[in-house]
Amino acid sequence: MSAGRIVLVVLGALTVLVSLGLLFTGGGILYVERAFADREGFITARGVELASDSYAIVTEPAGIGVGWAWWRDTLAMLRIQAATRDTSKQTFVGIADWRAVQAYLDGVPYDEISHFELQPLRVEYTSHPGTFAPQPPTGRSLWRASAQGVGAQTLTWDLEPGRWVLVMMNADGSKGIDLVGSVGARIPWLSLVWIGLLVAGGVLLLLGIAAVYFGARGQAGPTAQAGPVPTPAGSSPFSFSGSLTEPLSPVLWLLKWLLLIPHYIVLGLLAIAFVVAWIIAFFAILFTGRYPRGLFTFNVGVLRWAWRVGFYGYQALGTDRYPPFTLKAGGYPADLDVVYPPELSRGLVLIKWWLLAIPHYVIVAIFQTGWRAAAPGLIPVLALCAAVALLFTGKYPRDIFDLVLGLNRWSYRVAAYVSLMTDRYPPFRLGE
Repeated sequence: MSAGRIVLVVLGALTVLVSLGLLFTGGGILYVERAFADREGFITARGVELASDSYAIVTEPAGIGVGWAWWRDTLAMLRIQAATRDTSKQTFVGIADWRAVQAYLDGVPYDEISHFELQPLRVEYTSHPGTFAPQPPTGRSLWRASAQGVGAQTLTWDLEPGRWVLVMMNADGSKGIDLVGSVGARIPWLSLVWIGLLVAGGVLLLLGIAAVYFGARGQAGPTAQAGPVPTPAGSSPFSFSGSLTEPLSPVLWLLKWLLLIPHYIVLGLLAIAFVVAWIIAFFAILFTGRYPRGLFTFNVGVLRWAWRVGFYGYQALGTDRYPPFTLKAGGYPADLDVVYPPELSRGLVLIKWWLLAIPHYVIVAIFQTGWRAAAPGLIPVLALCAAVALLFTGKYPRDIFDLVLGLNRWSYRVAAYVSLMTDRYPPFRLGE
């Protein structure tokens, strides 16, 4: 595979990754807008209980940058709803500049909300001591927006630049606050955001898929021969090998995780391209019965690359020879290949990668990750045992190597099957 095509595939994978992020974000915003907005278009958090023995409860100053000034009329509208649970008192809520509020409450005991969480509900306050009682808040000129009266009160305010605080009090300025409040926002331009994100994400997804397709389809190698190569009766289309290369360093395995970081980064991008190629191949097989040749060879190359990295690293620790950055076969102690199939079942493609493979998924999960996701699988445990033997004896136990190789063969044989590369069901055995 040429350097230009590799770059095209990597750029395509990155584009797909970015597009998925845009689509996920846009879909999330769309869901929130549709699921939580009321008839007036406000997205409102659930009500919370606020209580204090002081004269007022205020929020921390919230800054709105001057750069938003040109959006002053359409940036967003805030809605505050509050109701005191003491029916003998009237509720007051107001928004004002933080400096004006500081001057108004100077020397007055009040509580400032310093930390707030909805799930689980937790409100923490910072108490400001004082000895004076405030003047009633109603009728004062400091409020940018306010509401007061008996029962539930609603304050609406168009956001504007500045540093603002929300103040909740009793309308007569008396001590003891006990109310239920909620905050909502209406953002007129929110629909433009999710539409833009979904459109941009969709366009980038198509461009990324096209880049992966055209970058991968030109792959040449042993699996991209002049025509379909029928598999001889009784033979497996899947070949897998790993040769233990001794002597092995007793301590290099301690650093291989660090040395393999470049491979992990590249394989992460190739994995995205692999999935894109798999999806294209799925529909190609469904409608034509054939796996696109270039995509087939590319995906086999990705599996081959992954096996080489695993063989050098912690799937086997079978060699100290650093794996090459290539999809091509040959030239390394570990290799993998799949014979290109002349034809694949259209119906089988619908079920073999999930339903038919379920027994193998269970077994391979035990090999790779153990019974639980947090537990190590059989392969890394055996590789660790071999590493300890190397550390103290300088020798890799041959029986452990043979078992590790067989377990990996099983895993990659299943990977080839669920990757739609063959219709031959993988056998339940470690050998060829």
